[in-house]
Amino acid sequence: MLSTPAEGARSSTSALAGERRKARAFESEIEKAVVGQTRAIRLLTIAIYVRGHVLLEGDVGVGKTTLLRAASRALGGSYERIEGTIDLMPSDMIYHTFLDETGKPRVEPGPVLRYGSNLSVFFFNEINRARPQVHSLLLRLMAERSITAFNREHVFPHLLVFADRNRIEREETFELPAAARDRFLMEITIAAPSDDESRSALLFEPRFHETDRLIERVGAGVLDHTALNGIARDIQDTIFVSPTIKRYALDIWSAIRSPQAAGIEIASVDMSRLIAGGASPRGMSYLIRAARVSAWLDGRDGVVPEDIRDLFREVMAHRIFLAPVYELRRDEIVRDLISSVFERVPAP
Repeated sequence: MLSTPAEGARSSTSALAGERRKARAFESEIEKAVVGQTRAIRLLTIAIYVRGHVLLEGDVGVGKTTLLRAASRALGGSYERIEGTIDLMPSDMIYHTFLDETGKPRVEPGPVLRYGSNLSVFFFNEINRARPQVHSLLLRLMAERSITAFNREHVFPHLLVFADRNRIEREETFELPAAARDRFLMEITIAAPSDDESRSALLFEPRFHETDRLIERVGAGVLDHTALNGIARDIQDTIFVSPTIKRYALDIWSAIRSPQAAGIEIASVDMSRLIAGGASPRGMSYLIRAARVSAWLDGRDGVVPEDIRDLFREVMAHRIFLAPVYELRRDEIVRDLISSVFERVPAP
């Protein structure tokens, strides 16, 4: 007996409710290894259900790598990691050569190919230490979830790329090109916890002093990584965006691309020269997709203005490109620009 459209909708809604419980369990597992990062964990969860790549940045020793390792364990599937170094070459991601016990040369699959299509998480540690040639290969992997090697195409349908960037050290580092940064759904800043309870735990509880044992506390495979592509599609098909919210998003888009026309002013900035590019259709599409997931995680069936405003900085700030004269003040100017846009464009 064929199900009716209404029955199909109810079935999908029920399945998504069950998946939402898994998503919250996923967040709870990560919190076993990471304290004082509730917002970062929620943003990471949103990115996973949007099927978007994530770049973390922050000071040394604030827990970026621990957060990504914990998320990778709870996500399930095969996991690979590579360290960004000045001498890393693109081929090191694809294969490695060595002499076997008989002295004969051997070629083995590298970290990208080792687990084939089951690769779920590829973690690039200190990505800004790698050369631009490596960034180019990574761009292909992120954009198409495939690479060509050994005369055939290798596809990674469940892949997410997690990376972190050390923003303190500048020696022997390479800035990520705009095209590579645009492939990251979010850039999330990780700061040291500010509350005394979290700080006390990190300083005085022994479980936070051994990272490997800490990660083992996280439940493995809380989410079914092979099902996430379908679940992500169902969320986008199910969560409603009203005409009012659509108008609001379009108005924000216009203001961020043409701030002078929107009447926005920033001290010591020539608004007619400020924006060199960015806030692309792809970026705004990512923002709406992330807003839908945010609404779903909060148990709502439709997007509200707060979903868009709350995620705007992490999804869009790295996609706003300023004229070179203003790049040294980038963080300050982009922060003021986003704040001014939200003040100028009234929320419905």
